[in-house]
Amino acid sequence: MKKLIVDYLPFEIKPEQISESINENNGKLIVRGVLQRAEAKNQNGRVYPREILHREAKKYTKEFIKERRAMGELDHPESSVVNLQNVSHNIKEMHWEGDNLLGTVEVLSTPSGNILKELFKSGIKLGISSRGMGSVETVNEDDGQVTQVQPDFEL
Repeated sequence: MKKLIVDYLPFEIKPEQISESINENNGKLIVRGVLQRAEAKNQNGRVYPREILHREAKKYTKEFIKERRAMGELDHPESSVVNLQNVSHNIKEMHWEGDNLLGTVEVLSTPSGNILKELFKSGIKLGISSRGMGSVETVNEDDGQVTQVQPDFEL
């Protein structure tokens, strides 16, 4: 049965990157970092198989990023639906470097976006979460059991 799958990755931005971005982008804060990793056990103990993550990243790019609808919220909501009232950022692009799915994220001039911007400027360590629907299965690997995201997963 499909359920909401939420995963978190640290999104580290240095203060000098912030001033540089604001100066180069007409006052807009645009940050870059790892959005998701394939074939690696994450902080929630889950592993995303490469082919599933590649498929979903491609679909997400086509359906959301290219349509400028790849929005995210400041907090980690329990719903797979984005609440526009809490939108803080929009993903501008994603690309692969090895098993890392990297992305460029624009912090928006919304109330939540302004909070996010100020937290980054203050050097607060934040993360980025991905939300999707799918099922998981416990599988045995050389280093023990892992929870593997299954082919029905959708970002």
